Amino acid sequence: MPGSLSNWIARHAHALVSTTGHLGRHGFATVLTVAVMGLALALPLALNVLVRNVRDATGDFSEAVGLSVYLKPEVPEQKARQLAKSAGERTGVASATLITASEALAEFRAQSGFGAALDALPDNPLPNVLTIRPAPDAASPSQLEALRSYLLSWPEVDSVQLDRDWVLRFSAILELLRRVVLITAVLLGAGVIAVVGNTIRLEILNRRAEIEVTKLVGGTNAFVRRPFLYAGVLYGILAGSIAWSIVALARASLAPAAMRLATAYGSGFTLEGPSFSELGILLLSGMVLGWLGAWIAAARQLARIEPRTA
Repeated sequence: MPGSLSNWIARHAHALVSTTGHLGRHGFATVLTVAVMGLALALPLALNVLVRNVRDATGDFSEAVGLSVYLKPEVPEQKARQLAKSAGERTGVASATLITASEALAEFRAQSGFGAALDALPDNPLPNVLTIRPAPDAASPSQLEALRSYLLSWPEVDSVQLDRDWVLRFSAILELLRRVVLITAVLLGAGVIAVVGNTIRLEILNRRAEIEVTKLVGGTNAFVRRPFLYAGVLYGILAGSIAWSIVALARASLAPAAMRLATAYGSGFTLEGPSFSELGILLLSGMVLGWLGAWIAAARQLARIEPRTA
């Protein structure tokens, strides 16, 4: 058993080393193949990074979603503050802010220009209002509707306005972007398999005479196929590294402009690049796609090659 294991390791090590040397000797062709694969893998990664940055910049759109709770006019300010505290302590609520009737009237007076008309009113007609912001993980339409029903059950509440349309639109946008990333990854993954398969097919045709001799002296299809499989894996590793580097460089070039834009809007948002976990996923995906493309091409071509006998 130890001897067979060492022989197995030696055979695979020899195939890996010889394949690496072959790719190095054909550097220009290798660079072209890896570049095409890298660009194909970079696009879904870039889209995924874009979706993640949009979600981080907008707080998954939860900041744009809220409920306005209008209290009954007879509810005093002290009671309104107690209600705001109770609402803020509820699970799924990120914040509950009270806008008192006097604050609302002062703001309306400053912005409307009807100060004299408002002075003629005997009482403040505006109610106390609670502004509720849901937590990011509790901003789905069903969760917001449940929160709205809960707040309406309070005897002090007159009405609750829910920005449901915003929730539906934002959720649809995020879901659409996620589906675009998935579909793009699948399509470009198939493209990577096709690129590797065609490259391996041409390589087998160029080495047909060598393969025939190998088979003539007893080489099996598995033995002949092994270097081509390693070539596909090496293509995938190099392509995954290039794809990650492309997106990282794009992030570095866009980061200053994104920071200036965020500063202009008073935000501390920082553009995030691809993570090292995504690098690992890229390398693994590249290896699998490269191996699969090489295996398909090698299996089809080697089945057609038979050693010539005199």
